[in-house]
Amino acid sequence: MINFTVGPVQSSDAVRAIGAEQVPYFRTQEFSELMFENERLIKKFAKAPEGSKVAFITGSGSASMETAIMNTLTPADKAIIVNGGSFGHRFVELCELHEIPFAEIKLEPGKALKAEHLAAYEGKGYTTFIVNKHETSTGVHYDMQLISDFCKRNNLFLIVDCISTFLADPFDMGALGADVMITGSQKALACPPGISVMALSPKALARIDGIKCKCQYLDLKIALKNAERGQTPWTPAVSILRQINARLKEIEANGGVEAEIARTASLANYFREQIKGMPFEIVSESLSNAVTPLHPTTASAYDIFLKIKDEYGMWICPNGGDMKDTIFRVGHIGALTTADYDKLVAAFKDLQAKGFI
Repeated sequence: MINFTVGPVQSSDAVRAIGAEQVPYFRTQEFSELMFENERLIKKFAKAPEGSKVAFITGSGSASMETAIMNTLTPADKAIIVNGGSFGHRFVELCELHEIPFAEIKLEPGKALKAEHLAAYEGKGYTTFIVNKHETSTGVHYDMQLISDFCKRNNLFLIVDCISTFLADPFDMGALGADVMITGSQKALACPPGISVMALSPKALARIDGIKCKCQYLDLKIALKNAERGQTPWTPAVSILRQINARLKEIEANGGVEAEIARTASLANYFREQIKGMPFEIVSESLSNAVTPLHPTTASAYDIFLKIKDEYGMWICPNGGDMKDTIFRVGHIGALTTADYDKLVAAFKDLQAKGFI
């Protein structure tokens, strides 16, 4: 099977080899040094500001989304949430659950965030801005410079879910003034799922220090205290953290974050060129390099997903809910090549020749 989804994605041979090894004991100096290196490289690739820290959470990206809300916000805050799909809605649910007052910028699927959406919130006493930089469900990649400028004008604390866009699209945490950056092991890091990563600015660290988190397992004060010695407070997903280390070093050896972004962009552009003239519409107004969201004009998106999986031995990424039959997605992150995309395009053409699409 070839995996063109947006997570979990295909891993390199070096990363997969670590997964086949026995899990080592981790309360050692060797593991601590590995974790220090993981933190250094995450901060380097995220361009985190001086004084930032990194927390590694054993849990999916959604665990770090909730961790960010619980550890940096209180009912005294007043948040703005961009809700353009399933993952924006998840932040809405989290703020409701944790009783964080918020206003919601609700966008139609595939629509970009624009200055006029923000205008109504200028100077209205909001404290926080929460956004999924890439709304993976619809493929929309939001304009972070627009958001950054708005947050700086209004002195807003900025939480950014970069789960599917980190290492696929440019992100300069320091220049943008982002305070929390979240990503996950199974996206462009191209490791198995199970670890989420949080880069935390000095402003975020100050908030964490002053807030009582009502969850022991996801208490960032505990996590950050243990990180001082290169450890985690609870037993982590040891093998995945070792795989992340191999992957980060792999990226650095191959030219760093800019080279990795360029590689992903090249794959995305190659695929988009190959499908021109096919009965698919790209639905996003603002594309990420990570994924191409497609609306098939002649067949059900979910039926195409099943055909590609069952008859051609490849995974593309389906949607659920209202978008189940209207949008499927093709990812460009992980260990993929242009030859892999040639096989997918050939499968689409075969379905077209058979009159299925």
